Amino acid sequence: MRSQQGPGLAATPRLLVIVCICAFHATTAIDIPLEVLGHVNIEQLPTITDQAPSSLIAFPFDESFPMTCEAKGNPEPEFQWKKNGEDFDPYLDPRLMKEENSGTFVIPNNGNLTEYQGTYRCYASNKLGTAISKEIEFIVPDVPKFPKEKLDPVEVEEGQPFILKCDPPTGIPPLQIYWMTINLQHIEQDERVSTGLNGDLYFSHAVEKDSRRDYCCYAAFQRIRTIVQKNAMSVNVKTRKGDGSERANAILERKPSLLTPPGDRSQKKLVKGEDLQLECIPEGIPTPKVEWMKIGDRLPVKAKLENHGKLLIVPRVEQEDSGRYMCRAKNPLGEAIHYFTVTVEEPPEWVSEPESQLSMIGSDVQIKCSARGVPEPTITWRVNGELLQASPAANRKTLGDTIMLHNAKASDSAVYQCEASNRHGSLLSNANIMIMNLQPMILTNNGEDYSAVEGKGAMMHCKVFSSPPSTITWSKDDSTESVEGPRFTLHDNGSLEIHRVEKGDVGQYTCLAKNTEGSSAIDAMLYIKDPTRIVVAPEDLQILKGTTAQLSCLAEYDKSFSDDFELLWEKDNTEIALNYTENSRYVVEDSTLHIINVSYGDQGVYRCVAKSPVDRDTASAFVMVLDVPDAPENLVLSEHKRKSVKLKWTPGDDHNSPPTEFIIEYEENKWEPGNWKELLRVPGNHNSAVLKLHGHVDYRFRAYAVSAVGAGPPSEPTERYKTPPAAPDKNPENIKIEGHLPHEMDVNWEPLSPIEHNGPGLEYKVSYRRQDVEEDWTEHTVKRHSFVVRNTPTFVPYEVKIQAKNNQGWGPEPKIVSGYSGEDFPSAAPDDVTVQVMNSSSVNVTWTRVHKDKLHGHLGGYRINWWRLRSLVDSKKSHGDKHSLTFPGDRTHASVPGLTPFSEYSLIVMTFNGRGNGPGSHPVNFKTPEGVPGKNPVFRVTDVKRNSVSLSWAPPLEPNGILTRYLLEYQFINDTEDVGPLQTVDISNPDTTKWILRDLEPLSKYKFYLRSCTAVGCGPVVSEESTTALETTSSLAPTVGIRKSLSTPSTPKSHVTKPTRSSIATALLNVSSAVNGSFVNISWTPGGQHTEFYVAYMNNREGHWKRSETLNTSMTFHIIEGLQPETEYTVRLVPNSWHDNSSLFEDVITTGSAGLASVHGGISTQGWFIGLMCAIALLTLMVLIACFVNRNKGGKYSVKEKEDLHPDVESQGMNDDTFCEYSDNDEKPLKGSQHSLSREIKAADSGDSLVDYGDEDAQFNEDGSFIGEYRSRKEKRASTEIKAPTQTPA
Repeated sequence: MRSQQGPGLAATPRLLVIVCICAFHATTAIDIPLEVLGHVNIEQLPTITDQAPSSLIAFPFDESFPMTCEAKGNPEPEFQWKKNGEDFDPYLDPRLMKEENSGTFVIPNNGNLTEYQGTYRCYASNKLGTAISKEIEFIVPDVPKFPKEKLDPVEVEEGQPFILKCDPPTGIPPLQIYWMTINLQHIEQDERVSTGLNGDLYFSHAVEKDSRRDYCCYAAFQRIRTIVQKNAMSVNVKTRKGDGSERANAILERKPSLLTPPGDRSQKKLVKGEDLQLECIPEGIPTPKVEWMKIGDRLPVKAKLENHGKLLIVPRVEQEDSGRYMCRAKNPLGEAIHYFTVTVEEPPEWVSEPESQLSMIGSDVQIKCSARGVPEPTITWRVNGELLQASPAANRKTLGDTIMLHNAKASDSAVYQCEASNRHGSLLSNANIMIMNLQPMILTNNGEDYSAVEGKGAMMHCKVFSSPPSTITWSKDDSTESVEGPRFTLHDNGSLEIHRVEKGDVGQYTCLAKNTEGSSAIDAMLYIKDPTRIVVAPEDLQILKGTTAQLSCLAEYDKSFSDDFELLWEKDNTEIALNYTENSRYVVEDSTLHIINVSYGDQGVYRCVAKSPVDRDTASAFVMVLDVPDAPENLVLSEHKRKSVKLKWTPGDDHNSPPTEFIIEYEENKWEPGNWKELLRVPGNHNSAVLKLHGHVDYRFRAYAVSAVGAGPPSEPTERYKTPPAAPDKNPENIKIEGHLPHEMDVNWEPLSPIEHNGPGLEYKVSYRRQDVEEDWTEHTVKRHSFVVRNTPTFVPYEVKIQAKNNQGWGPEPKIVSGYSGEDFPSAAPDDVTVQVMNSSSVNVTWTRVHKDKLHGHLGGYRINWWRLRSLVDSKKSHGDKHSLTFPGDRTHASVPGLTPFSEYSLIVMTFNGRGNGPGSHPVNFKTPEGVPGKNPVFRVTDVKRNSVSLSWAPPLEPNGILTRYLLEYQFINDTEDVGPLQTVDISNPDTTKWILRDLEPLSKYKFYLRSCTAVGCGPVVSEESTTALETTSSLAPTVGIRKSLSTPSTPKSHVTKPTRSSIATALLNVSSAVNGSFVNISWTPGGQHTEFYVAYMNNREGHWKRSETLNTSMTFHIIEGLQPETEYTVRLVPNSWHDNSSLFEDVITTGSAGLASVHGGISTQGWFIGLMCAIALLTLMVLIACFVNRNKGGKYSVKEKEDLHPDVESQGMNDDTFCEYSDNDEKPLKGSQHSLSREIKAADSGDSLVDYGDEDAQFNEDGSFIGEYRSRKEKRASTEIKAPTQTPA
């Protein structure tokens, strides 16, 4: 450090310096730095550093009461005390405890404290001056007591107001008043009865229930933990003897008046910050309502009403809350008004608090002190603890709120006290005034190195102590010019701050301090670094207990700090120690903190600290540990009753997953001991529940909490609680009345569970009677849970009720359930059946309802049966498969879709109920008009030449009318999206099945389209692709299927070694494929020389080709196994010798369901297929013969057509649950048939079954039209379930 000594310093080897210490209210004392004290010996004025609070209350439960007074100074200050303005020496009282080198003494709580009660003040003095403390009031409270007095009973007439006086004793506030009975039950308060601010209990008017002998006033003094009780008061309300006269009513009603406050106006003064409480308690009949308002203004926003509107509270009042307030008490007979004038006063508050000063010798010193308050505070000046008038000085003057010291000398150094006070309090401030001269002393070390971060701020220090104050300047790199500019700030303490540091700010800086006594200077070096910055901050995390939490943190920093950079982790402001042992649960890998096996203690705030020697960056995240709630605790049973008990519990720790509900379980030791069952669920914010119980059960209970995380563990079970036997609480439910036979009625019900018996000897009383006639109840008592009523009329309404009974008595009155006795088959068919043809594939059917008397049961709906008689293309009749469509409910029309165009049909309609189908209507025949033809089953390329292609096809299987022509179209295509124009050939002869297209381009790919047409229009298109040959070759053998690609091979290099396409093609004749669910059989006929090839196939959904082993044309077939059922495949035959892998044969096949074969093309020419068909035909013939013989044994029908038109109503059972489904009425037992009365009854049916229509999810529009598709009976059989047994025909 460079320094220059002033002329006066050498002549003063010991300099007396007075230090002023400012004591309270944020006034800072002038402390001589230790660095200065190391160079010169400076004496300091005393300064109060600690003192007792201004009010010290001697609570009886405290052991002692310290009167604190601590101070510092040089020399060490001495302490004196004054009590109530008189000298008080704690050392003269041996009962007081003193501390060495301290002004503090302690008053022990071991005797009479009243003699110590008073106002104290501490004085700390040394030879330089005196500092004083605030006044400290030591308060010894008396134990509050109500006077012992005998209180006379209060006699009051009914309807009159009265007041019960409390008059609580005085004590340390706050005071709380409670009105209760002698049994500590609160007196109910409302608009009529209320407690006033003075503690009295006010009654707006007396009622009879106010009569009681135990009105007690309790005064609670919270700070001294004391509650005192006044003697009980008695009230006797004299009731009026009502004679119904109008005069009695008039006396009871009166207009309002105020019980408190008295008069019509009053004043209220309070201190700023206190709560304003205004009270109006009225009396009158009816009980008046109280309204509040502020005259000329609105009520403060923070105002609130309490005590049923009788108390207005304005918390923490300000000056603007002053003014006039009004309360108005109203009832229908009038009103009463009171005005309050509210004045808000304030304790003293500093406007200008005196400050400690360090001034040079010969200067003028000003000490200013001013305060405000309501009323205006009084200002009192002291110097060294003495009143200013008692210590005069020639160079000191008082001008208003300011003291002036003219031409101050060192001897003028002193402690000045300013005290401002009014009736609401006082303020005291000590100002240390120090007069001295001293040359600059720079307390900061010379040659300090500072590092700063680019873009951030830098601070270089130059702490100077001097008198008078020094002028401080900073320069850079030995320049004589001071650093200046908007980025540089010179602080009052001498420090230089550089804002937004730049790279160019690096260098050496010099601080120079000067005053009249001399100068001093130091140097400092500034370096600029890249900032430390967290680029990936950890994120808040919710983690389940027992799992691993991961918090990531990535930072950037200056390269020069590579060895000094640290990335630390803190938890709740405590650094996490990373020891990397096997048992360590904290691991840091790649800037990520892993918390292994998270426990509850791991919850908290985790901070990532990126730290370099010059700066740091932090980022925090909160880790919340989640777990299921702990088990509830302290389960207690209370309020034990015959059939209920109250369960209370204390919820366990929710582990940050609050319970959404509590589940209460029970266990009983008779029926299922050890098996806990759910009894009740209550919301998660409840901790008690009333449990409804059954009689004659020995219970235990437990509970567990459920949260979003999951269910917590169950609590410990309660003690057992056994309920006494009782009559049943409930009767059986889910009573079902069914009629399986026409003259019986089955009554079934859900029996009571064992725990619902409520006692031994459970039985059921079954009562029934007809609903449509007047008759008495017929009763039967049974122990089982079913009963059969026999010999009932068919389908008549009954009323049934079932009542439970045990040895303790009967259950509650049962509910009456209505039902019907057994149903019989409908006896009539719908009339007036008409068919309206809508289009070529659907018709609308209408009919007349069957009368309800002919239904003999609940109407299930209507069923339409239809079958195709013949195609109008072929006059030969062929009885087609029957179809059935069911329409639930009462209706008179329906739509039948899915018909084959250009056909003749026959149709019947029948109704059904729960017993089954009724007779069919007279058959109605109708014809469908022509439609467009179906798809051509075969369309193939039979020959390919240079300029022509031969095509062949087969007529559609369903022409749906009279074929008129074929529409053949074709166009040039290639492997891109470009296509040629569409050419059309109209073939007018419907018998044509072959066609040759000529004038085609050689070696070109074409696509061909074919549609069949009727007079209505053309059907769906089939397509085929083929490539014309390069040169004329012999014809290809006909192939089956749709050829996806057939292109000529590239020109062979050697005609000797490479066989031509023509030669290989002629080696395979009659290529065909037969498809099964899991395999395809490719067969052919050898046509010439033997050539090798292979079979390639691809699952079209997966798109991956597979190939077989090498085959020879001498073989006649190849089987591809392992295919997926109901999947589309592409199959190719590819010669080994071709260059471009173009296929000789290609087919797209679809595998069927397991066991169903799909035969393509020339399969009918195969021997194995012909044999299979013969076997099937023989088997079918045998089945038909057996059916015929069986039918002749029954002898009911001889003509198949008659059977179709008039189906056996006895054989067509129908379950209510089968609405909208199709029945399969082949001769076989009905699946799902029930056994009634232990008899097994088989259902008979007509010979021809009705084909199922649609699936189980069949739907219908409101007009009866069907939404769905046909499904053949060969694909699905739907068994009809009936509830009533059918009869076998004779």
